[in-house]
Amino acid sequence: MKIIGVTGGVGAGKSSVLDYLHKKYNAVVERLDDVSRRLLDKDGACYRETIELFGSEIVRDDGSLDRSCIASIVFSDPSMMEKLNGIVHPAVRCETERIIAENRQEGTDLLVLEAALLIEQHYDEICDELWYIYASVETRTHRLMESRGYTRERIEGTMASQLSEEEFRAKATFVLDNDGDFEASRIQIDKHMEG
Repeated sequence: MKIIGVTGGVGAGKSSVLDYLHKKYNAVVERLDDVSRRLLDKDGACYRETIELFGSEIVRDDGSLDRSCIASIVFSDPSMMEKLNGIVHPAVRCETERIIAENRQEGTDLLVLEAALLIEQHYDEICDELWYIYASVETRTHRLMESRGYTRERIEGTMASQLSEEEFRAKATFVLDNDGDFEASRIQIDKHMEG
C-alpha cells in the first residue's frame, strides 16, 4: 500500500486534488480535520478530556461540543490552544495509525492523508510521498473570498499561521502547481503517478 500525504496552504485547492485521486486512482482519502472532528464527537476519544479542559460552558444542549465557542477561546489564549492540541493531536495520530492498519488489512492500494499540519505533526514519517499543493497568495485569496466568503483579514491571519512556501517545498517529494486551471494540475498528477 502506498501512502501519500497531501498538504499546502489554505485555499491551495487540496480538495480538488483529493477528489481527483479518489476518482481516477481509487484512492482512499482521509482528511485529518475530519478525524479530529470525529474524536471530539460525543462518543469520541477526546470528548470528555476537552470538557474537563474548557468546562461545561462548551457543551450544547444536545451534548455536542460548541466548536465556535472553543475556537474563540483558543484563538484568544495560546496556552489553551496548546492544551487542546495536546489532547487532540496524539489521538489523531493514534487514530490515523489505526486507519492505516485497517486499510492495509483490507488490501487498499492507495491511501491519501490530507492535513494543513502534516509536516508540523511529522506525518511525513509515515507517508511514502509528501505532496505540496502550491497556489500563489493572490489565487488562494481569491478562491477563499469566492468559495468561503472569508475576509482579507481572516485570510491573512490564517496564512500567517501556516508554514511558508519555502518550508513546504523543502519537505515535499512532489510539488503540484495548482495555481491555474485544474486541467493543468491533472496532467501533472497523471505524469507523476504514471512516472
